[in-house]
Amino acid sequence: MKAKDSNTPKPTEAELEILQVLWQDGPATVREVHDKLAEKRDIGYTTTLKNMQNMVQKGMLSRNEKSRSHIYEASLKQEVTQQMLLDRFMDSAFGGSAMNLVMQALGNRKTSKAELQKIKALINKLEGGEQ
Repeated sequence: MKAKDSNTPKPTEAELEILQVLWQDGPATVREVHDKLAEKRDIGYTTTLKNMQNMVQKGMLSRNEKSRSHIYEASLKQEVTQQMLLDRFMDSAFGGSAMNLVMQALGNRKTSKAELQKIKALINKLEGGEQ
């Protein structure tokens, strides 16, 4: 099932990093988001601030201005955004083929037995079998 993406903003890589922090940790200040991002890469505070301000304008984040430190929250739902990005990636990189995407992913990574069991259960469910 394809995600409806006609009106959904398409986050850049930097915006997606910010969304990931907010989806994982919940509402946060710019400082809190910046500190999380800085754990993984070198990024300036003002860059984080500007990105988050732009994301508010695009409708990706909401900002609560009641306290001295503004609190930001993701306006985009994680599942909807991930589905939209996956659909776009699958269409552009794999010609819309889920099989090619899965074969490439499984062929290039070490897949644990637990992951394989979950994949098998999903396939069984999609085929209408038992879970």
